[in-house]
Amino acid sequence: MEDNNTPTEHSVNDAEFWQKRYDDGYTGWDIGQVSPPLQAYIKHLLDNGVSKSAQILIPGAGNAYEAGYLHEQGFSHVYVVDFARLPLDNFAKRYPSFPKTHLLLADFFGLDPAQYQFDYIIEQTFFCAIDPSRRSDYAKQMQKLLKPTGKLVGLLLDKHFESNPPFGGDKQEYETLFQQFFTIDTLAPCYNSLKPRQGSELFFILSQKKIQNADIP
Repeated sequence: MEDNNTPTEHSVNDAEFWQKRYDDGYTGWDIGQVSPPLQAYIKHLLDNGVSKSAQILIPGAGNAYEAGYLHEQGFSHVYVVDFARLPLDNFAKRYPSFPKTHLLLADFFGLDPAQYQFDYIIEQTFFCAIDPSRRSDYAKQMQKLLKPTGKLVGLLLDKHFESNPPFGGDKQEYETLFQQFFTIDTLAPCYNSLKPRQGSELFFILSQKKIQNADIP
C-alpha cells in the first residue's frame, strides 16, 4: 500500500473515508493481481493437501484478488470483509458464482467470534490501513476469530512513512505486538515480493497460543 498523501489518520476509522477513495479512484495500494507471496503460500497449502472447505477470512480485502484466486482453486468457504461497498460490488461482478453471503459489508472489529471462526486469516494491506492506536485491538480480534489450530498469514510493511496512511512499522515493533497473542512461526523479509515492494515487506505466519480467549487482556 503506497498511497500516503491523505487527510488525518483518524479518518481511516470511518467507512466513508475508504468509500471516497474508491469513488475517486485513489487506490494506490491496489496491485491489480493476487500478491505473489500469498499466491505462493496458497499453492503451498494445496501441495500439502489442505482441505478446500477450510474457513478462510480476508479482512479489509478491497478488490480481494486473493479471495478470487482461492475461489478459482475451488475453496468453498472464503469470506471477504470490507466496510466500503464498491470493492465488494466489483468483486461480486467479477465472480458471480462466489457466495453473496460470504461478502461481508462490515467493520472487521465488529465481527462476532461466536458466529465466525476461521482456519486461516490472510492479511494483505489491511494492518497498514488501520490507525496504529488500534493495532492491539487488531491482534485481539484476530486471536478471537481464529480456531485453536488457526493461522494468521500475510504481509506487513517493513518501512516507515512520513505521511499516512499507509502506517508502516518494522520487525521489532511487530514482534513486540504479536508475541503477546500468538506464537510467531515466521516473521522474515519477503523474498518474492512484487518488484516495487522488494525489500519493504515481511512475510509472517502466526499460530494460536495454547490459551483461552478469556485469558486475553
